[in-house]
Amino acid sequence: MAEKNNETNPFLRRPLYVYDLPPELLFTLTLAGRDQPASQHRDVLPTPSEVVNASNEGSNTPSTSCALCKVSFNNVQDQRQHVKSDFHRYNLKLSIKGTPSIDEATFIRMIGDLDESLSGSESEDSEEEDEGNKPGDTTLSALLKRQAKISNEDQDDDAKATTKKYFGTAPMLWMTSPKLDQDVGLGVYRAILSNEEREAASTSLVDIIKKKQVKPTTPKQNGHGKGNLAQNEPHFFLCMIGGGHFAAMIVSLVPEIRKGPGGIEERHPVVRAHKTFHRYTTRRKQGGSQSANDNAKGNAHSAGSSIRRYNEMALEADVRNVLSEWKGMIDTAELLFIRATGSTNRRTLFGPYDGQVLRSNDQRIRGFPFSTRRATQAELLRSFQELTRLKVGKLMTPEEEKRQTEKAAPKEPKPKPSTPKLSKEEEAAQLHTSQLQALIRRSKAPGVLLYLTKNELSPNFSFYPPSEHHHAPTPLHLSASTNSPALVTGLLTKAKADPTITNDDGKTAYDIAGDPKTRDAFRVARHLLGEDAWVWTKAHVPSALSQEEADGKLKQEKAASDAAEVQRRKAELEQIRVDEERRKAGKMERKAGAGRSLGQAVAFEKTANEKREEEMRGMTPEMRMRIERERRARAAEERLKRMQQGT
Repeated sequence: MAEKNNETNPFLRRPLYVYDLPPELLFTLTLAGRDQPASQHRDVLPTPSEVVNASNEGSNTPSTSCALCKVSFNNVQDQRQHVKSDFHRYNLKLSIKGTPSIDEATFIRMIGDLDESLSGSESEDSEEEDEGNKPGDTTLSALLKRQAKISNEDQDDDAKATTKKYFGTAPMLWMTSPKLDQDVGLGVYRAILSNEEREAASTSLVDIIKKKQVKPTTPKQNGHGKGNLAQNEPHFFLCMIGGGHFAAMIVSLVPEIRKGPGGIEERHPVVRAHKTFHRYTTRRKQGGSQSANDNAKGNAHSAGSSIRRYNEMALEADVRNVLSEWKGMIDTAELLFIRATGSTNRRTLFGPYDGQVLRSNDQRIRGFPFSTRRATQAELLRSFQELTRLKVGKLMTPEEEKRQTEKAAPKEPKPKPSTPKLSKEEEAAQLHTSQLQALIRRSKAPGVLLYLTKNELSPNFSFYPPSEHHHAPTPLHLSASTNSPALVTGLLTKAKADPTITNDDGKTAYDIAGDPKTRDAFRVARHLLGEDAWVWTKAHVPSALSQEEADGKLKQEKAASDAAEVQRRKAELEQIRVDEERRKAGKMERKAGAGRSLGQAVAFEKTANEKREEEMRGMTPEMRMRIERERRARAAEERLKRMQQGT
């Protein structure tokens, strides 16, 4: 028998649409694990690393892959999308901790009861920080916080029950077919099933899928147009709102058949209605909406805050107008897939308000059981395809599943080595070390000398523990390395610190001095103390220097530095003058060019719009829209400021 894999099996060469499956495959489907008594009523999960989206086209060429997550892809675009996903980033965090990576199905099961994520692409320039959420609050961070909370709980029966409830419900159900390899499964999301179908899915999933089959149409037959649905035409309502972005869509479950490359029939979703728009409502580089900030800190009175408040009200009105226009299609939709994070966004959709369309207790409402990005029409379409296309994965036996569970289980943390108890002398030395270092780093020369005298400490006090202070073991060393000439002078001349003491590298305090002024302080101290005070050659201190000589040297250096700065400024001014003359000469030459009239010379000067077009040339449409929004917001702020000044 020919090998049946994702590349050669004829049923896996094109995406498998849940509502229009090939009859040869449909009537051979069985619930995965049915022939195994021990796992008859459980979900059979895919093995680590072998969940592959059925939407990827088959190919005989080697695919790209991710060694960390152990998954392969048909093209570079899919691989790049994977690298930006929460699944990949979670495995990265596991690898840093030395924990084995997990498969995608396990990750999906772990985030099953979380709302959604703002992961991956478009996060760099996205303004998606929703109300009450700090920047970076994603499904991944929520999952990590949840796991940290669970790991810190006592391992009593209540905690175990909570953990079991959290991981208990898998978001996908799996089926098999003799038309495929024995270990290949086809997965369908639970979210596309009604509440009644979910209860019966453990025994009659295949019968439910058979009842959902529809007859596809052709472009000629599909003539209902935007905003019009055929009688009893099944459809979904999809909606995302967050960060000032709103996108909604009515999608028919009856696919449209179109001819693809090579004459292959492809099934495409039919969008009956769609709407997207964006309002500037989020606080740039600070996160959260204006209303969330007002509720936390009180109303701000800046021009930007006034614009954001107005835009929030306008966004709410726009969204509710769209919902009102689509009320008939929303009321007849089979399911409503909604992503709305933050109290303001949920209030926009669910009210209460007069003429309310969506209600939070509607049994048809579902969340997206996978990571989503910014609310756009393309993202809604991608989410619809993700929901309605079968997943292809390799099924696990009970033994493999047990091994995988044990492998993915969090390891017990290693017990921390017990630190030896310090003696009273060691504790006192540690306290003196912290106090002296704090004073030295703040250049408090009188405070250091007073502390040494008050506590009867030697000026050559050794910091404790010595292993952590090998570079600067004494107050004099630390003063020199932090460039404190006043401290160096005080410790040498008043406290009589020893300059010949070396650190673990054999360097004296003078050797690690960081600037000329600090080094001169050692030479001045040598002059004040005399040649007999210390063996200065052993301390590596050069010849003595009086205070007057040191001051004169400092003045000379400052004068030289000031002269160099004056010369530099003169050179810059001269260069600016030359550039200005050249610019004027070039401008006159262009205006008085041969064969040009005065009107032509004036026309040669670029208008503001032309300059803007030239600056934005080569940018993507998204970047242009973002720059234009920022320009308009700044202009509006200036107008409001002038109005406030006028009043």
